[in-house]
Amino acid sequence: MPYAHNEDLPPGVRSHLPPHAQSIFRGAFNGAWHAHADEPAREALCHRIAWAAVKRHYRKQGDHWVPIDPGWEP
Repeated sequence: MPYAHNEDLPPGVRSHLPPHAQSIFRGAFNGAWHAHADEPAREALCHRIAWAAVKRHYRKQGDHWVPIDPGWEP
């Protein structure tokens, strides 16, 4: 189901991603949720799409997710 706020995201997403990346995840998930209403594995698909959106802007460095462009600040 779509997420209204970052606080509604799954704990694994909230505890690993910085706030801006959480917003990217939430927006991509919600958009995918509406776009793929007829998919049988809708939720899993939406999670994959959301993580792909995050990975376009952030990369994992050690245990932290950092912006791909280190000069950019959210």
